Amino acid sequence: MKQYKGIRWAAVVGMVVLLASGCSLPGKKEQSQQIDPPPAGADAMATSGKVSQTIANPMQVTVYAKDEKGFVAPIAVQVEKSQGAARKALEYMVDGGPVQGRLPAGFTSLLPKGTEIKGINIVEDQKLAIVDFSKMFADYNLQDERKIMEAVTWTLTGFPSVEKVQLRVEGKPLKEMPVGGTPLDESLTRAIGINVEKPESVEYGQSTPVTLYFLNQNQENYSYYVPVTRLVPRTNNVAEAVIRQLIAGPDQKKGLVAVMAPGAELLKVDKTDDLITVNFSDKMLGPDKKAPAEALKAVVLSLTENTNAAAKVQILVNGDAKVSATDNQSYAKPVSRPQTVNQLKL
Repeated sequence: MKQYKGIRWAAVVGMVVLLASGCSLPGKKEQSQQIDPPPAGADAMATSGKVSQTIANPMQVTVYAKDEKGFVAPIAVQVEKSQGAARKALEYMVDGGPVQGRLPAGFTSLLPKGTEIKGINIVEDQKLAIVDFSKMFADYNLQDERKIMEAVTWTLTGFPSVEKVQLRVEGKPLKEMPVGGTPLDESLTRAIGINVEKPESVEYGQSTPVTLYFLNQNQENYSYYVPVTRLVPRTNNVAEAVIRQLIAGPDQKKGLVAVMAPGAELLKVDKTDDLITVNFSDKMLGPDKKAPAEALKAVVLSLTENTNAAAKVQILVNGDAKVSATDNQSYAKPVSRPQTVNQLKL
C-alpha cells in the first residue's frame, strides 16, 4: 500500500475518530494464484459458513459486509457466472438483495435497501470503475458512511481490472458522501484503508498505514479474517512493520483474535519485487514443531495486501524453509495470495 498523504488521511479517516469518540454529527439513519502447493485453500480460511441455495453455473466474487461487531469483512460468495461480475457483486451488497439469508450469522449488507446499481463503467486504461447508484443509496445511517465507502471500494478493487472507484447517484458525480459529507474529491482506492485504527501516539502526517488480517468468530463458530488498517509511525520498511504489528496483535478493546503464536519472534524480512522472505525464530512453532495455520495465512494475506498482491511469500523458521502448518499444509515453497478470503461452505 502506498503511503497516504497526512492531510487526506485526516479528512477521509477523521470521521472514524469522531464517531469512535462519541461525537455526534447531523444525519439520518480477482485475480491471483492460489497458494502453492494448493491449500484446502481459501476454503480453510473460513469454517462453518453457510449458503442456503445452490447457484447454477457459479462463479465466486468477494463482497464486503458488516459483522456483528461493526467490522467490514470480506465474504466470498457464489453468484451466477456472467460478464457483469462487478455489478453482480454490488447487487449482492444491497440489504434485502440476492445475498439475503446467505451471509453468515451476524453479518448485514451495507448498501441501503432498495438501492439499484443503475450502471457501472470500467475504464480499462485507467483501471477506474464509475458506479452509478439510485437515489436510495443516500438512505443510510451516519455511522455506516465510512463502512459503505470501504465496502464498495474494497469489493470493486478486488477485481484485477479496477484500482480506483468513483461514485455517482442518479448520474451525478458525488463530491462528498450524502449524509456525513466525507469528501470524495479524489477517486477512492484501497489507500483509504479499512476498519481504520489510529493509536493516540501516532499523528496522521507522520504515519504509514498497514493493513493487517486478524481473526473473528460469530455465534455459530464461523471463523473469518478481518482486515484492519492501522496507522503506525512512518516507515519505509512496510513489510517489516506488517509482521511486527501482526505480532503485536489486535486492539484488545475491539474483540478480534490474535493470529500469531505467543512469543512469536521476527528475525528478518527481505523483499524483492516478486518475493517477500520472512524469517521467524522457532518460537513461532508449537510443541508439534508446526506453525499455526491461521498465522501463516494471515502473514501471506497481510504482506501481499501491503506490498504487492502478485508477490509470493517465502516463510522460514531459523532460516529453514521446511515449514509445516497445523493444517498439514507445507510452506516449504513460496506461496501466493489466495483467490478468495472467508469462503462460505455449501
